[in-house]
Amino acid sequence: MPTITTINPATGKELQTYDVMSRQEASDRVEACHAAFLDWRGRTHMERAPVLKAVGQKLRDHADELAALMTRETGKLLKDGATEVELCAAILDYTAANGPDLLADEERTYGADGQRGVVSYQPVGVIYSIQPWNFPLYQPVRVLAASLMAGNGCVLKHASICTGSGLRLRELCIEAGLPEDLFQVVVIDHDTSDALIAHPRVRGVTLTGSDEAGRHVGAVAAKALKKTVLELGSNDAYLVLEDADIETAVKFSVMGRLFNNGETCVSAKRFIVTDKVYDDFVDQFVARMEAITLGDPMDEDCQLGPLSSEEQLQTVKGQVEDSVAKGAKVLCGGEAADRQGAYYPATVLADLAPGMPAYDDEIFGPVASIIRARDDEDAMRLANDSRYGLGGGIFSRNEDRAFRLARDHFDTGMVRINSFGAADPNMPFGGVKDSGYGREHGGFGLKEFINVKSLFLP
Repeated sequence: MPTITTINPATGKELQTYDVMSRQEASDRVEACHAAFLDWRGRTHMERAPVLKAVGQKLRDHADELAALMTRETGKLLKDGATEVELCAAILDYTAANGPDLLADEERTYGADGQRGVVSYQPVGVIYSIQPWNFPLYQPVRVLAASLMAGNGCVLKHASICTGSGLRLRELCIEAGLPEDLFQVVVIDHDTSDALIAHPRVRGVTLTGSDEAGRHVGAVAAKALKKTVLELGSNDAYLVLEDADIETAVKFSVMGRLFNNGETCVSAKRFIVTDKVYDDFVDQFVARMEAITLGDPMDEDCQLGPLSSEEQLQTVKGQVEDSVAKGAKVLCGGEAADRQGAYYPATVLADLAPGMPAYDDEIFGPVASIIRARDDEDAMRLANDSRYGLGGGIFSRNEDRAFRLARDHFDTGMVRINSFGAADPNMPFGGVKDSGYGREHGGFGLKEFINVKSLFLP
């Protein structure tokens, strides 16, 4: 029987071994989820809400345990894990509080005589959730919360390196009162995953991952006529305009590049700096990045932990080396740390051009790309010169102008102004272009996998 073994990326030591399910076992989990859905769909939104709140409280009650588990499996800083747990609880609270109103029937009129119509938001069944390793709790929970409130069931295929986190999440949901079969976790290979997408009980598929993975899952789902939501990679640009406050820009740029060890889809990755402030920003930014020290992610004072795996370390290392071979200049970092574990230092690259991974692609690690722009207009052009479009940022003392640039010209799904952050329960999350489609959070995710049903009364 094939197995999966999780490994602590900070030490290289094995954590746990799990049996990989057969295709039949995985199919049985989907069938069980569907059976539980048939009962769950009969509950009102107000009856579902307390269960979601109970799950959120259960996560808070086990916050220390969950944070430590995520750190052991993925190398994320322990303090970031604690923040992640609280975000998950906040999402569940938000969904419980706002879901009943957002999903309530809507009165409409139709026809020349204004007959009564009703739009009803009805659940569809089992939602298949394929999630990555960088946020082992948050990624599944943001799908789970919306699915449960809408009345659907959920089957999770988590990334293999954080299998333990996915299984523990399910255990805590059941302890909180969620029907046992309504949320399933399957430990399967990619071929079985493709089979589940086509499973007749699966009514929708959502993936967070790379654009390559999105193309594959989207194609398999489309062939089976399944709706998808794809939240894919990005190469987020943060613009430092001519009137930017450099201290603010540097502060949030370092934070934005190193958050979650640089392994975040909405990390600040490309820093497009206008010529007028280029030298000042780069000098201060590089000095701050050089001062970042690697450490044990379990240490509360740690600034930068390991990458999630040896494989990820080699990927980042290769992208940097390829960029340098094509002419990129290393301003700091740039070489894997000579120590045990999958550690890579805070790195800054400059003199970038199209054709380099540091210019074109997403580097999922603590590597910052500096791109010089002639002026503000050129900076905006360069920001949009990407196949991605998830997030981005603008640093400027003129907040109103920055807002207009963000609203009218930034070709992304999200823009931060003079700040950095990842996600908020009340704001929609998602992107455009090769960063995918569909939205989560802010109430939008509640309506991605539902039957919008029109009811015509005489």
